[in-house]
Amino acid sequence: MLKLNDVSVTFNEGTPDEKRALNNINLELEKGEFVTVIGSNGAGKSTLMNIISGVLIPDVGDVYINGEQVVHLPEYKRSKYIGRVFQDPMAGTAPSMTIEENLAMAYSRNKKRKLKLGVTKQRKELFKQYLSTLNLGLENRLTAKVGLLSGGERQALSLLMSTFTEPDILLLDEHTAALDPSRAELITDLTEKVVRESGLTTLMVTHNMQQALDLGSRLIMMDKGQIIFDVSGKEKEKLTIQDLLQEFQRIRGEQFGDDRAVLT
Repeated sequence: MLKLNDVSVTFNEGTPDEKRALNNINLELEKGEFVTVIGSNGAGKSTLMNIISGVLIPDVGDVYINGEQVVHLPEYKRSKYIGRVFQDPMAGTAPSMTIEENLAMAYSRNKKRKLKLGVTKQRKELFKQYLSTLNLGLENRLTAKVGLLSGGERQALSLLMSTFTEPDILLLDEHTAALDPSRAELITDLTEKVVRESGLTTLMVTHNMQQALDLGSRLIMMDKGQIIFDVSGKEKEKLTIQDLLQEFQRIRGEQFGDDRAVLT
């Protein structure tokens, strides 16, 4: 479903600030696979997400989604394949629009645009059904401005908007990091439920090592623009945070450099 071949990205090339953000990345995700990505600050996690979504074009390398070469497609054209939830709850929704208007925009993402009302009676019923799965009572607040929702409610809405058109790839970019612990737990549980029930091919970046271990069937560790550790199945299920730290030290010969990943 997703394939990256020899992808490299260098920022500020030829200057004193030159940085190799991604270094010959090769990555394949099978249909329905749920992969978590862990790494310290500057490891290349966000750059990887931006390459897949089309925010950035790699210096070299290829990107395929469902067998189609998309490396030169801009972000807006790639959006029909990709759903993405960002760290900032404000980023995935339009605060001045209502819940039903936000859902109508997301619903039309992979459909041909027509000069018709975005929110019809039939769509309202459909939106209520989807919103009821969140168990937050949002199905009774369709005309409420999204800017009035809490951070957790907005992130739950963003997750729903990113998934109910069943994208080829779902990208979760530290989507619980800005929430308080109870709301983060809620969104984590919703994520596991939505991905499992929809069978979505998912790539989730997180700073939280325990979250990376608890979710998904495969875990990738990145450092300095490279994938240095890739584990799945029963082997992943047996791992602990201490195992991950020891694996990093074995591979790199130094301690993992981000306390937040351990302490979260």
